[in-house]
Amino acid sequence: MALETASRPKVLSDEEIVALCRRYTLYEWTAQAAADPIAVDHAKGVYFYSPSGKRYLDFNSQLMSVNAGHGDPRIIDAIKRQAEKLAYANPFMAHEPRARLGQKLAELMPGDLDKVFFTLGGAEANENAIRLARAVTGRHKVMARYRSYHGATAGAIALTGDPRRWANDIGDSGVVHVLDPYHGPERPVDNAAEALRYLEETIQLEGPNTIAAFFLETVTGTNGILIPPDGYLEGVRRLCDRYGILMVCDEIMSGFGRTGEWFAVDHWKVVPDLMTMAKGLTSSYVPLGAVAMRPNIAEHFEKNVFYGGLTYNSHPLACAAALGTIQAYEEDDMVGNARRMGLVMAGHHAALKEKHPSVGLTRSIGLFGILELVKNRQTMEPLAPFNATSEPMKAVGKSLRDHGLYTFVRWHTIMTNPPLCISEEQLAEGFAIIDKALEIADRAVS
Repeated sequence: MALETASRPKVLSDEEIVALCRRYTLYEWTAQAAADPIAVDHAKGVYFYSPSGKRYLDFNSQLMSVNAGHGDPRIIDAIKRQAEKLAYANPFMAHEPRARLGQKLAELMPGDLDKVFFTLGGAEANENAIRLARAVTGRHKVMARYRSYHGATAGAIALTGDPRRWANDIGDSGVVHVLDPYHGPERPVDNAAEALRYLEETIQLEGPNTIAAFFLETVTGTNGILIPPDGYLEGVRRLCDRYGILMVCDEIMSGFGRTGEWFAVDHWKVVPDLMTMAKGLTSSYVPLGAVAMRPNIAEHFEKNVFYGGLTYNSHPLACAAALGTIQAYEEDDMVGNARRMGLVMAGHHAALKEKHPSVGLTRSIGLFGILELVKNRQTMEPLAPFNATSEPMKAVGKSLRDHGLYTFVRWHTIMTNPPLCISEEQLAEGFAIIDKALEIADRAVS
């Protein structure tokens, strides 16, 4: 017994885990002195737990990605079975999970999108979408929007419009940024016609025959859950067709049920030429991304070499995890639940705006939502400046965390993006915690 006890590794406390992680690993998008991670031990459903047993309601699906919830046995069993059978095969080979997942995605994806190139995650999906677009069109420029995030690798960060690009921009990427339809403190509501007019003017000024593709998050994620006005996506499709530009929809965050449809483009019945995905593809149990393409693009590479590749392309464990994830979505009608609970969540948003003067704007589609906090509803001055925080926002974030709710508090916003398996009662639990935290924000309202 003494030997058995001695051989067991010491169980680390919350504090020890955090200290070791901070000492030996680098945290992203932050000065390391400001890093304040939560120690996580296990998770189930819409909750995760620290080693000391503190429970957190995961109101952001970790990184807007654990769509199926934590600890789903169908996904875990799929990974286990595949690991026991074939843990890895190089991307020049064919295996059953790759075959079945390609076929299944072709069934789920909009329109005639029917072939995919598998990647490691979302950033690599966008990298390869750029490569595909340039190869097919023979053009170099790509367009993207300022309120966007497409990933942290070289090409994807060049596409990105938000401040995360500033320190990483290589300067000669061939990316042209344009304004997108926006409703927020800085601008009044844009309509589709106005946004499309500015987009077409930019296309003409840049030279249509120099532009390979226009990249856009179908519903913008971390830059505000910006839902396109009706007519905008349809107009983008027409402009791209008119000028021979490929329309590329980034569904990395909005795909796989997040908005109450399998893909956000389904709300507007628009079919892009290329579509990128990740996150909800495997519910983030295993890293996997993909670029989907229409037949005319796939046909180009029948006789032309695609100059791209990844060691972990079509990884068997990842493909198996994706199949298990889609099984869970379908068996539990999680896409339908996102649509139904999305209506409930919109009701909570409306109630908070009615009650709290600090809530200036709310937006949501399915279980993809955000609250924008303001100092003054007349001026709509944000409670924190662009690309920064403020003492009231820090206090709001601390209150949420202290009361066991995890979500993104970015700049002057609170995000509400829970797993798609969430219940009405669990939504009420989360919004009760937010309701309490907003009392802090209200005290900062002028």
